[in-house]
This record gives sequence, C-alpha cells and structure tokens, in this order.
Amino acid sequence: MKKYYILIIVMMATGLISCSKWLDVTPKSEVSQGALFSTQSGFEEALNGVYSRCTQEDSYGREITCGFLDVLAQNYVITSDDPQGYRQTSLYNYEEEQFINRRDNVWKALYAAIANCNLILHHLKGQENLFVGREYELIKGEALALRAYLHFDLLRMFGPSYVNDPGASAVPYVMSFTKNITPMATVRGVLDSAILDLNEAKALLKISDPILNEGYKVGYPAKDSSTEESNTLFMQNRRHRMNYYAVCGELARVYLYKGDKANALTNALEVINARKFPWTRQNDFLNPDDEKKDRILYRELLFGWYVPNMSGRLNERFRNGESALFVTTTEGQNIYETGGVGGDDFRYKQWFSEKSGGLGTRLQLEKYYRDGDANIHYQMAPAIRLSEMYYIAAECTFDTDPVKAWDYFNEVRLHRGIGARITEERSKDVFMNELVKECRKEFYGEGQIFYMYKRLNRPVNGLAGIQYPATNKLFVLPLPDDEIQFGNR
Repeated sequence: MKKYYILIIVMMATGLISCSKWLDVTPKSEVSQGALFSTQSGFEEALNGVYSRCTQEDSYGREITCGFLDVLAQNYVITSDDPQGYRQTSLYNYEEEQFINRRDNVWKALYAAIANCNLILHHLKGQENLFVGREYELIKGEALALRAYLHFDLLRMFGPSYVNDPGASAVPYVMSFTKNITPMATVRGVLDSAILDLNEAKALLKISDPILNEGYKVGYPAKDSSTEESNTLFMQNRRHRMNYYAVCGELARVYLYKGDKANALTNALEVINARKFPWTRQNDFLNPDDEKKDRILYRELLFGWYVPNMSGRLNERFRNGESALFVTTTEGQNIYETGGVGGDDFRYKQWFSEKSGGLGTRLQLEKYYRDGDANIHYQMAPAIRLSEMYYIAAECTFDTDPVKAWDYFNEVRLHRGIGARITEERSKDVFMNELVKECRKEFYGEGQIFYMYKRLNRPVNGLAGIQYPATNKLFVLPLPDDEIQFGNR
C-alpha cells in the first residue's frame, strides 16, 4: 500500500459540552504521539478521532451510506443532466473521472482510519496501568472492531465475492502501524483476519462494555427513561460506537459472507435473544409531528454513525427539487409493492413524499429529514440494524427449518406494517427472492443492498424491469491507480 494511505490523522476531541456533542471533534495543532498516548484521555481522543474521520462525506457521512453504493444498486433515477455527478456511475462506467475521484477518496479515507486504529493498538501495548476500570479493554476492543469493520467494507467494494473466488487477490489487511507496503490478502484471508479481530474484540467488550449491564436501557434521548446518557461522557451512547452487540452483528455479516451459516446464526441470535433493542413503536414512526417522529428507526440501531453536521447536506441531497436523488412514483411503488402486500408498509408511507415537476411525479426520500435540532433522536447514518439480524437468522435457518425462517422474516414485516404472513412456502428460490426484496426496502438509502447482490451473486434489479447481470466487472470496483503502481497488482 502506498505510504500516504497510512499517514496519521489523530483528531483531538474538543468542545465536549453536552452529551449530544460527545463525538464533535475538530483538528488542532499537531501533538506528538508520546504526549497524546501518555494519558487515558489521550487514547479516548484518538479513538474519537477515528469515528470522526469515518463520518466525513467521503466515507460513511455520505458516499458509503447513501452515495455511490446506492447508485450502483439502481435505487435512483439518474437523469442525463446529472446534477450530482452520478450518471456514469449508474451505468457502471468505472473509468469516468467523477467515479474515480469518489472511489479513490473512499479508499484513502478507510485506510487512513485503519491506520489510526493500528496506531492506537500499537500504543496500547503495555499501557494497562494508565486506565481505570475496564477502559483499556473497551478501547482496544473498539479499535479492533473498527479495523475489521473497515476492512470488510473495503473487501465488499474492491474484492471478488467469496462465493465467486475465495482465493482471489482482494485488498491489503493492515494489522500494524507501518510505512511498509502491506501485500494484498485474498478474499478468504481478509475474512479470516476480520473474524479474528472481531472475536478478540467481542471477548474484550464482554468484560468492559456498559451496554451489557442489565440496567442499560436503549431509547431516545430524554425519553423512555433511557440510560444511554448516564455514566461518563466517553461511556455514553454506546450504540454510536462499536459496542458488544454491534460486534456480534458484524460477525454475523462476515460469517454469512463466508458461507459459515452456523456461526452467522449464533451471532445474530445473540443480538435477537438479548432483547436489548426494542422495535420502533408505531406512534413514533408514524407521528405527524416531525419533532417527535422517528424516521431512522433509531432504537433498532445496533450501531450507527453519529453525523450531527450532516443534516442540511443530507436533506439537500434528497430534497432539493429535481436536482435531488429520487425515484419515480411508479418505480417506488413497484419496489415497495404498494399494489399488493406493501399497501400498508410504513416504510413507504414515512420515507417518501410525492412531488411533481418537469420530470413527472417522483418520490423524495425523507428518511434522513430532520426539523433542525428539535428531534426525538440524533442525526445518524445507520450501520447495523436489528432487522438485519432477523434477515440473517432467516437465511441461515431456511435449509433446516423453513417455518422458523419465515417466522424471522415475518417478524420484521409485522413491525413495518405488513400483517400478511408467509408460512407454508418451501421453495428456497421463492424465499430468497422475497428476502432480497425486503432487504431492498429496509436498507433503501443506506448502501447495503449492493453488497447483498454481490454476496449472493445475483443480478442487480434495476428500474423499469432492467436487470444487470452478476459479474465481477460490475461487482468488483477497480483498485486505485496508485495502489496498482506501488506494488499491489
């Protein structure tokens, strides 16, 4: 890997004025590594800096959540005037300049964050005595989990799928803070390394994460008697960080990607059976008062990126008239099956509003809309949802117990307003078709469905009935030119 991809970007935490601002960090003058990592608070600031870097627009603050990955999944109508520069991306033209710039920026951003995880892990060695309580284990567990999370997403973008070629060269898995070139790992190698990191993180967080406390109650800020904002500032809002259950969820993802359904199911069920994450109440999802509405299904997030400065930009992205990302009314109705089983789907009713204009009637995505600062929850970019654990459990169960698989599937639909149950169907093809359709509805605007098409090696369902064949040419993003030039490929 070229050297500049692992330059440190330690961000100093400042202005920790209130609980809602705990992750607001800004760059300050350079601080020596020795000074930064000489105190517990220095390690806290460094870890906060990794999260902050990940929430920028070139990563989870936009592109990897509701940017080019969602465009590749054919979720939007991209017109020829192309105000946001996604037209060629939607056509899978990976040689176009705007796509190349976005791709390169994502690559640099994630490897920069990985470098900082490795820097933290490097300086943690032998420093246990600096920390009070179990914060040493907590910080180490989060850093390991973030390292695995970021590498896994790089694999899902830049490497072939496991089902296609597990031995293919994929991306570097960087496990130390060094300027030396890290060689490419295979698809299998990346997954195995991520699993090792995540299992170590899980063990560390099991003895240190406050979210495991019996009295830790997931809820909305200043509502539901939530305990998420008790404890010291660094320990608050554990779902805004790679907490224990987020690690279980990520392990379920990684094991499923590798085809290890037994371990994927074990980790998904650990989340489900914990009953820590409540389904969103209808009166919160459907509340007519924008200040009291939960569009993001906040309480169901195992983990989300806290993006307080992105509200205006996210609104503009989807609510800026005909220059916004949108889908036609007809296509949106087809995706959510409003003429049939989706007629009462809360997601369609709450996440979209119909607009008219020169392009005809279109649906404007309201999923990220907020009314200034007066809201029931924080501005979040969803990362891992409770519903995904049910989908994983369903997929991992179908071959041995189809009835139970449909139960997991129906449970999510019930909480989205769809009362019609599927129970007797035994066809695996029918089940997978229904599952993919539901995942597309659930994760619309979140960047996840492209990964699912790739994992399953399924054609991408485009608009107007178009299907794009499942090929490496479509699913494997080309590596940045500098990565190829400096020794990898």
